[in-house]
Amino acid sequence: MHKDTRSYNNKQSTADKAICNLLANEISEQLTDAENKIWHAHPVWFLEGNPIVGYSKLKSGIRLMFWSGAGFDETNLNPGTGKFKDASIIYTSKDQVNIKDLSRWLKKSRKIQWDYKNVVKRRGVLVRLTPD
Repeated sequence: MHKDTRSYNNKQSTADKAICNLLANEISEQLTDAENKIWHAHPVWFLEGNPIVGYSKLKSGIRLMFWSGAGFDETNLNPGTGKFKDASIIYTSKDQVNIKDLSRWLKKSRKIQWDYKNVVKRRGVLVRLTPD
């Protein structure tokens, strides 16, 4: 786990810290080639400069977000506003994290990617990086 991610996790409440540590460890184990850093004040993992997955503290709990998750076709992931292709789930307890689901989502995050890295260059237009 990156030291900045560890620092972020350590600032959370006991219950939220347990969720964050579990997520960070699982993501890091399964996306071994991903770069992990704090981006917009939250832990995010990148593949070749493209944001893939991250989490953040909300009032309602810890939000795990996949930047291209709307294309995963997963009922437990809630699509974002529709402007982008993100989807997320909110956890309030470590026990709510289903490792099998998380593993499946992380595998899909490699296969289903939209080019967020260049969205500004393309003036807000997203292009799919991986074939359908």
